[in-house]
Amino acid sequence: MSKKQNKANFYAKSQEDVLKSVDANKEGLTSAEVQSRLQLYGRNELEEGEKRSIVAKFLDQFKDLMIIILLVAAVLSIITSGGEGITDAVIILMVVILNAAFGVYQEGQAEAAVEALKNMSSPLARVRRDGHVVEVDSKDLVLGDIVLLEAGDVVPADIRLLEASSLKIEEAALTGESVPVEKDADADVALDAGIGDRLNMVYQNSNVTYGRGVGVVTNTGMYTEVGHIAGMLASADETDTPLKQSLNQLSKVLTYVIIVIAIITFVVGVFLRGEAPLSGLMTAVALAVAAIPEGLPAIVTVVLSLGTKTLAKRNAIVRKLPAVETLGSTEIIASDKTGTLTMNQMTVEKVFYDGVLHEATATIPLGLDLPLLKSVILANDTKIDKEGNLIGDPTETAFFQFALDKGYDVEAYLKAYPRIAEVPFDSERKLMSTIHQLPNGQYLVAVKGAPDQLLKRCVTRDDAGNITAITSQVTSLIAENNSMMAHQALRVLAGAYKIIDNLPENISSETVETDLIFAGLVGMIDPERPEAAQAVSVAKEAGIRPIMITGDHQDTAQAIAKRLGIIEDDGQDHVFTGAELNEFSDEEFQKVFKQYSVYARVSPEHKVRIVKAWQNEGKIVAMTGDGVNDAPSLKTADIGIGMGITGTEVSKGASDMVLADDNFATIIVAVEEGRKVFSNIQKSIQYLLSANMAEVFTIFFATLFGWDVLQPVHLLWINLVTDTLPAIALGVEPAEPGVMGHKPRGRKSNFFSGGVMGAIIYQGIFQTLLVLGVYGWALLFPEHAGNSRAIHEDALTMAYATLGLIQLIHAFNVKSVYQSILTVGPFRNKLFNWSIPLAFVLLMITIAIPGFNAFFHVSQLSLTQWGAVIIGSLLMIVLVEMVKAFQRVSGQDKKAI
Repeated sequence: MSKKQNKANFYAKSQEDVLKSVDANKEGLTSAEVQSRLQLYGRNELEEGEKRSIVAKFLDQFKDLMIIILLVAAVLSIITSGGEGITDAVIILMVVILNAAFGVYQEGQAEAAVEALKNMSSPLARVRRDGHVVEVDSKDLVLGDIVLLEAGDVVPADIRLLEASSLKIEEAALTGESVPVEKDADADVALDAGIGDRLNMVYQNSNVTYGRGVGVVTNTGMYTEVGHIAGMLASADETDTPLKQSLNQLSKVLTYVIIVIAIITFVVGVFLRGEAPLSGLMTAVALAVAAIPEGLPAIVTVVLSLGTKTLAKRNAIVRKLPAVETLGSTEIIASDKTGTLTMNQMTVEKVFYDGVLHEATATIPLGLDLPLLKSVILANDTKIDKEGNLIGDPTETAFFQFALDKGYDVEAYLKAYPRIAEVPFDSERKLMSTIHQLPNGQYLVAVKGAPDQLLKRCVTRDDAGNITAITSQVTSLIAENNSMMAHQALRVLAGAYKIIDNLPENISSETVETDLIFAGLVGMIDPERPEAAQAVSVAKEAGIRPIMITGDHQDTAQAIAKRLGIIEDDGQDHVFTGAELNEFSDEEFQKVFKQYSVYARVSPEHKVRIVKAWQNEGKIVAMTGDGVNDAPSLKTADIGIGMGITGTEVSKGASDMVLADDNFATIIVAVEEGRKVFSNIQKSIQYLLSANMAEVFTIFFATLFGWDVLQPVHLLWINLVTDTLPAIALGVEPAEPGVMGHKPRGRKSNFFSGGVMGAIIYQGIFQTLLVLGVYGWALLFPEHAGNSRAIHEDALTMAYATLGLIQLIHAFNVKSVYQSILTVGPFRNKLFNWSIPLAFVLLMITIAIPGFNAFFHVSQLSLTQWGAVIIGSLLMIVLVEMVKAFQRVSGQDKKAI
């Protein structure tokens, strides 16, 4: 068993203390020391969690209460019916098994998150061992190994830097910061610093984009930051979706109803009507089976599947079916900034030259001959590949893209002014200089860098081609514009140049970066997506609160949030940082967190705490993310939303839904679809339960009256045909008008909310009364007077036909709980328009075609009898429309929203 590694705060220690802590030196380890430490600490890889067998996963799917009820009902129906209930039982079992198989598939997909995390490690690492630099499998790294890094490398472990030469690390997957971080081996880092502020550390799976470095391995495997995230991911609680919670609630309600009905029926039959106990038990079980909407799990699955297809066409790929409905109930959308709300591409936004601040969209009158643009294009290491893609530091590629957007041939320009020497960027002086041959034999020195550092080396400035001295007034003007852009969260760099006749013998900062001509300032930012602000506005109108959770800097996060409308531009501080969160206990944070809509410089643990804080308030939270650091919070949220383009495989694996276009606006589209899906499932449930209630009440009251109204085969056929087809068709109804104008349902709502329960009750009673009324009419006005058997067969047939037809007609009523069928448009749904006639034909076959009517124990009806059936069925629309009109007049429809 491997020994635990020390999770000391190496970033807050000196290099000497770090080396002492891991028992190493700068010369590296010996092979013997490596083998000893591999035995002691284990390999540098992530641990696999305990895997359950497919059989165990399959059996787990049968723990749902509704499934248990269906299985018990299936068994009892076979036992008590002497084999006649086999067909019903087979159908129930097929539905249950299909749902279980689908659940196992979903679980297997979810486990891919940790598996993807395991496969992210760097295959090779360059280390000092036995006095030599060798390449080793990164899995064989141990504490104390001295690792050499250069541009293009993937960091193989958590490493404390000992040397750093212009080293830049892209840490977006861990911190969410959109630009590479400049590292400094000698930086003093506070003990409470977040990952993004630990300038003397580099972390596993981050990327070296520039420069070189040397460092000592401080943690490997599960003790790295990535390993810590993997542990959080494996232990994160799976949150039940609102859909699963609502179905569980429905199961409980049905359980109580079924038990009560079965007991009452048994007592009435045995003790009041003198039936044999076995006969009474069979009747009670038949009623219980009739009360269960056995097709509901399949219908819910079909509706959700159709919703996923619709969302896929709109760039939202759903990985877990319940996520479709969960979106519709979302109250909080916690979004990452980089790539979701922003473009994830540094872009020039403002340029300051000739003493004036210009928008980037303004015309550049002199093109690449503009000294500022010339400086930042020439002092630049960006490359253009064969496909025309820009390769390099995001800040430098932004300058190239700016010039290309202006229509200039940058490659031709670089060939015309070849680089012959350079002074590379250095994190201490914060400047980069290049020297280029001019056609007249002179040399152009191009410089870019931090404004404060570059301005110190400038003695003149270029003002529309006029070279003038830099006065205190000019310095103030430059500082003012620099500050203005910085306060808008723009990253500001300055450009300068000079012309020299001869090359210095020694190319260095001291000989090149002096007596410069100031050319101007460039302000860049990772801009918000054009459609994001509108999406935020729509979310707010829909009662959804958008919040930003990012690892980026506080000022940048606040600026983007203001531009998007997430927070107000009122001069107040609306940002809560990770450092501040560290000072709060969970209880203290729970008291203040609702005041903030922007959380900056946060770690993976912070993201989980923020999500849980909102969940503790009873809110349904959607969380977006693209990095490894987002995976635990994506899994913790009610619905995790990964990014399809920039997202890591880890974040996608932990997500319930993936955005193919990485666009926040797509989430709002998905929310609208989710609300429609929930509403349609409600309609299907309302239809099924009101129909089942009618069946149960019809048999129950007929039993009290001593009538033989319906036989098991009638109930079975009606449940298979007239229930299922319309219920599925109702699941694809178009969204009702104003669906995004309502507030989210919230966690406390369920399928019976919004007036659905009342509708189920009164509509079930209406159907019962009409069926029993037609049956009673058939007994009072028989076609075959004196023939009791024929009278009974006709009455039975009319009750069967009325129950089937009334349910098909009632499907139109269910299109809206309160609105008239004329208002919602009775024929907008093509599938519905086909399902009703098809179900009607299947119903009529059992009555009208000889052979079928004998099997179903029904008779041929006269025109008068059919007239009674049709009138009784159509009255269902009249009665429901009357109730809806009363509800609208009394304002019940407004209260339900």
